[in-house]
Amino acid sequence: MQITLDIPDDLVGALSTHGRDPARAALEAIALEAYRQRRLSGYQLRVLLDIASRYELDGFLKERQVYDYTLEDFEKDLAANRELRAKQKADAPA
Repeated sequence: MQITLDIPDDLVGALSTHGRDPARAALEAIALEAYRQRRLSGYQLRVLLDIASRYELDGFLKERQVYDYTLEDFEKDLAANRELRAKQKADAPA
């Protein structure tokens, strides 16, 4: 699908950093918002933006300050950490 946007010339600079293709910037903005809203998976985002690997996608997201670490992820990690500490204490010599 092809989408055409009409943007006033004096606003193009505000929507795209110097030297970047405004069409690419618009595509990235739309794709990132869909990813933030979890309407696109990481894989779908990679395909849409032609990003070769998950590693490159992580760099792309980091550059744009998009972090995919939710409160639920943190709580799971915290629970796993607590379980590991409890196991280490139980296994430690007295």
